[in-house]
Amino acid sequence: MLVAAAVAVATFFVVTGYVASVNSKVGSRVTVFRAVEGIDPYTALTRENLEPVEVPARWASDSAQLKLSDLEGRRIGFRVNAGTTISSDMLVPSSSLDPNEREIAINVDAVTGVAGRVKPGDRVDIYATFAETPGLPKSVRVLQRNVRVVTIAGKQTVTQKGEGGLSEEEVIPVTLALPPDEALSVTYADSFAEQVRLVALPTDTGVTRDGEINDFDAGDLGGKAVKEQAE
Repeated sequence: MLVAAAVAVATFFVVTGYVASVNSKVGSRVTVFRAVEGIDPYTALTRENLEPVEVPARWASDSAQLKLSDLEGRRIGFRVNAGTTISSDMLVPSSSLDPNEREIAINVDAVTGVAGRVKPGDRVDIYATFAETPGLPKSVRVLQRNVRVVTIAGKQTVTQKGEGGLSEEEVIPVTLALPPDEALSVTYADSFAEQVRLVALPTDTGVTRDGEINDFDAGDLGGKAVKEQAE
């Protein structure tokens, strides 16, 4: 009996010492938030698509030690896979819109749209090519001028459905700041135009841009711009 008791006491101290040793190496624990499932670009973060997880503080960066209140309603400009730890440097910056501005996100072609030459804070013109829209002549039009770029995400691959079936295309999600009425015109073009392009501007572009044309069609090439037959 005495031997068994002695063994039990010794085992207790050995286990206690081991646990204390592990705790001293791991240190204190903190809470981080991970994606419960894959989160698409610009999807609002909520308590439904995030889960709290306790990890050793030494394993979590300062930028990952966030509260749920810091994350709810915020967005990330690229796809996040399930299990990814969310950190503050992944979040789209909080809006700095004027009272008469609205943020609108559109996908532009990865090659013809920006080609890596446009960054947040730059000003761009938005061109749209209308080629297959019933009731409109085939043309290129300047939709909006001097638009502020809010954010630009990395390349994304999206699946497009066309007459030939499904196809994949590389796009870049871009968030723009626009007055409400102008945001409507860009939304229309994003939905129905064959192509939407961002045209980068010189850094010293002034307010007056006299002489720049707003549209171009076959008539400007000596042909005849014919409206497509409405369906």
